[in-house]
Amino acid sequence: MPVVNFERYCEMLDKAHRENYAFPAINISNIDTVNAAIEGFVEASSDGLIQVSTGGGAHSSGNLNDMVLGAISLAEHAARVADRYDVNIALHTDHCTTDKVDSFLKPLIAETAARRKEGKPNLFSSHMYDGSNLPLEDNMKTAVPLLELCRDNNIVLEVETGVVGGEEDGINNENVDREKLYTTPEDMVAVYEALSQVEDARFMLAATFGNVHGVYKSGNVLLTPEILKNGQEAVIAKYGEVARFWLVFHGGSGSSQEEIQETLEYGVIKMNVDTDTQYAFTRPVVDHMLSNYEGVLKIEGQVGNKKHYDPRAWLKKARANMANRVVEACEDLKSAGKSMGR
Repeated sequence: MPVVNFERYCEMLDKAHRENYAFPAINISNIDTVNAAIEGFVEASSDGLIQVSTGGGAHSSGNLNDMVLGAISLAEHAARVADRYDVNIALHTDHCTTDKVDSFLKPLIAETAARRKEGKPNLFSSHMYDGSNLPLEDNMKTAVPLLELCRDNNIVLEVETGVVGGEEDGINNENVDREKLYTTPEDMVAVYEALSQVEDARFMLAATFGNVHGVYKSGNVLLTPEILKNGQEAVIAKYGEVARFWLVFHGGSGSSQEEIQETLEYGVIKMNVDTDTQYAFTRPVVDHMLSNYEGVLKIEGQVGNKKHYDPRAWLKKARANMANRVVEACEDLKSAGKSMGR
């Protein structure tokens, strides 16, 4: 089993939901970041998610700039590597806005459908549709048929309501009205009412509570985790405990451990991690270049030092440091040591 199947994935998320922990969802953009994410989960004895955005997919395809091809290539590599370890790795696609549904999400779902017809396992465990820039009614008009497609192919769908501030992967919400950074209880009820109409489907909700993409100094991001609590209570009051959402935390870089762990009490089972792992990957590369300046450059006619400019030398350091940051994320989210095993 290269990656977790639908039933196992739902078991992972349900267990995290019951026991108040969450999985880091690590954004990846090349083979080394894929390996770093998996190695971090293995070191932490944690199950987890690896996710690729439209930009990450495009980057990994080189000059082809083909986000679907790149996403499939990264997922295939992740599946082969994950199969050699004892932790469960789910594959996910991150923020897909409405204008890219037809060029990114639907082709990837079609790829899964084709594989399933051949008796092969799914490549992706879940996908995210981000219609948060639309009025909620329009957001759900796109989300519901997508959820039906996902249901038919044993895929979990993640949706978002409210806007995550800041900038990520070309999506810039730095100047958005502050009111839009907070999902209301009424929004959460409306999302449940729309998506629950799709029988036997499973879905996650990225509700916003002041989250901002990127990393900021302490005090600049005003999180209100209680918004998640209020929303869950409103949904449960109307539809019962069965309606309690699997929630997703976006834009967590720079958040305190206390803020992160408070969200776990309210149903967060997945937290996206990107900015922090990007820095963790890049930091040792910078150190390597500065510490080995004369070795990585052929200065004044010299030949340099191949051991220093061989990309494997500095990529190994980058991968190890990023893996360490993944371990830290597992510890913050309390998934460390809780792998269900294969």
